[in-house]
Order: sequence, then C-alpha cells, then structure tokens
Amino acid sequence: MSSPEERREALKALFHDARGCVRCPELAQTRHTVVFGAGNANADLMFVGEAPGRNEDEQGLPFIGQAGQLLDTLLGEIGLTRGEVFVCNVLKCRPPGNRDPQPVEIERCQDYLFRQIELIEPVVICTLGNFATKLLRHDTTGIMRLHGRAEVRVVGPRAVRLFPVFHPAAALYTPSNVDVLRRDFSALPELLALGPPEQPAAVVEAPVAVAAAEPEVLPEAPLSEPPEPEARPEPETHPAQLGLF
Repeated sequence: MSSPEERREALKALFHDARGCVRCPELAQTRHTVVFGAGNANADLMFVGEAPGRNEDEQGLPFIGQAGQLLDTLLGEIGLTRGEVFVCNVLKCRPPGNRDPQPVEIERCQDYLFRQIELIEPVVICTLGNFATKLLRHDTTGIMRLHGRAEVRVVGPRAVRLFPVFHPAAALYTPSNVDVLRRDFSALPELLALGPPEQPAAVVEAPVAVAAAEPEVLPEAPLSEPPEPEARPEPETHPAQLGLF
C-alpha cells in the first residue's frame, strides 16, 4: 500500500496530466483552464459536484461562486473547513454556457475522478446533485429520492460511504432547499465517525459503482425536484490547486 506522500505525488502527476487533456474537443477549445479540484489530498470527506462554471474556469478552483460560499458555510456549521476536505467535479472543464454535461463527456472524463478517489482514499464521498450521484451509483435514480441517505458503494477498487445531497446551487434557485442541505450535512460527522467500510477482498477493475448497502440516514423531504445546477469555474496553471495537497 502506498504512503500518503506517494499518493500525494501521484495526485500532483494526475493534475499535470489533466491540464493538457483534449479528450473532449469542444471543451478543450472553449475552456480557460482545467479545474482539477482542490483540498486535502488525504481527506476523509470528498465532495463531487457537476462541472466548473464561469468563475471556476477563470480561476482554476472548484466552487468559488455563490454555491461555493454556501458550501463553506455548511462545512463550518459541522466544524469543518475547505482545507480539511477535497472538492472536485465530474467534469474538469466548463461546458460552454454552463450547459449540462453530455454523456460522452462524462465517459471521457470519469477516469480522472475515479483516479482521484483511488488516490485520496476518502471515507465518505458526498455527491452534490444528480450528475455525480448517478455516475458514482451507476444508477439513474434521481437526487430527490436519494438525498440524505448513506450507503456503502464500491467505486473502482475501494468501498466508500456514499452520501448524496442537493447541489448547493439548487438552494440559489429554491431557498427552502438550504434547510434540507443543512439537515443532510448535519449527518456527516456521525457518518465520518463510522470510519471506512469493509474493503472488497479483490480489486475491482472497472471504475464504476457496484453493490449498495446501508440504511437511510435521513428521511426524504417532500420538495419538488430542484433544477440541475450549473457549476461554477477557474485559470490555467493555478498553483493554489496544489497548495493544499
């Protein structure tokens, strides 16, 4: 098993590889920078959103707009800071006009995310919104039915505690969703305290989510489906992306 230092260096190498990615020609031509992700390279808690938005694309860091401010507030309310977690997105490049990620783009970009998960070794992955939740669960069930429920999922070679919540941007459209987010976030400390789930006996080669387990953590809220959020974006060779590793 590699040491935290070795995994950190591997994460840096992945970052440098991702910066030159041209797997999606349209995104490679229209982006300002690749938004790899930022935070603690050995974080127990990892957040996965949808895609960078305009601000992130200009500055090179994830979740720095209004949705990011709400994320910071919610973290503070459970005694955590951005520097203690790792935050990234399904897509590393901003879709033009903040449109939804296309299936082919998710397929081409997902290797970076699965490798990040493998290297960081989080205990809990909190998926923000539909796109991240559907990808890591390998299932089409929407966030409305799943938010606030924890389950064990095998993602790539690792078992993690997957915890779907609304994307913070949903609260910008529907303010009542802030209360739902706050309630769901309040379950994270207890979930983290459980520690990592039992790991699979053998390495799973395909980087997809598999079996589910574990009961509901919080009840569903009788809310209407929030609009799928646009993400918020960042610049090219941004040293702050590596500063917290």
